[in-house]
Amino acid sequence: MATAFGKILLVTGNAEFLSDRTRARASSAITAEQAECDVTTVTAAGLGPGEIAGLTSPSLFSSASGLVITELQDLPDVAAQELLAYAADPSPDVAVVLVHGGGQRGKGVLDKLRAQGAVHEVKHESPKYERDYARWVAGELRDLGATIDEPAAMLLVTAVGQDLRALAGAADQLSSSVEKGQRIDVDIVRKYFGGRADVRGYEIADAAIDGRIDLALEHVRWAEAARAAPPVVVIAAVATGLRSLARLSDARQGLSEAELAKHVGVPPFKLRILRGQLRSWTPRGLAKALGAVARADLEVKSGEADGAFAVERLVLQVGAARGR
Repeated sequence: MATAFGKILLVTGNAEFLSDRTRARASSAITAEQAECDVTTVTAAGLGPGEIAGLTSPSLFSSASGLVITELQDLPDVAAQELLAYAADPSPDVAVVLVHGGGQRGKGVLDKLRAQGAVHEVKHESPKYERDYARWVAGELRDLGATIDEPAAMLLVTAVGQDLRALAGAADQLSSSVEKGQRIDVDIVRKYFGGRADVRGYEIADAAIDGRIDLALEHVRWAEAARAAPPVVVIAAVATGLRSLARLSDARQGLSEAELAKHVGVPPFKLRILRGQLRSWTPRGLAKALGAVARADLEVKSGEADGAFAVERLVLQVGAARGR
């Protein structure tokens, strides 16, 4: 394993769970390399003049030391200059981990740190689309020695949600529940997480967009009674489904399946489902339905309307807009 001492690990990006995990692993690697090493963790905003020099100096008990600075975007100017000076000539007995929470704050310091040879950056950005979360889950399972097919990964994301910490826990559970070499498919995901996936926002959305209004309302009432899908989640799922249809409708001709999937923001296998749904929708109908979504979202978030009532009305309005 490469030594952590004399180096600076720069962890950036807005995926807090992944950054926290990388930071924890880096701290463990430091103490694994030097058992007697003390690792000090501080927040950047609290660093005053001269403190970085003190924190990167040998202690009374060990010549080696470790320093973790979190929330680097809040680093004061004086401390930033000291950190940059240290990065240009790091101590061979000190391991430093810097964690930046993402965004543009502190970008000047980041750019200067990146220019230093001792700095190694690990960037963690949160997935953007549902298909990106599914790919992330597949990668997580691959790291755990397991494999999962795309529909199963999508179902897992639907069942667990888009919280990376929860998804990582679910992936860990799945990997430890199957035999070595066994591919995780939809049936396996349903076995362990089906209870959470039975009635979710996407199922209500799909039923409404498909024109299966009775089924959509049945799911809405079950979800309300079981508190399985909050109104804002259902409204967001309907919005996502309708926007996917709108993007598919507006896509230029001649795109490959991969290009079209990227444009729409869904995995390739879902294009077939969307094409089937789009046959029953017109641009005018989609505009009406999206308008109803916007109104429902505003009413629920502002407290102007009861959530359950707003969702049921939205389902009916989406059904009425279909085919128009």
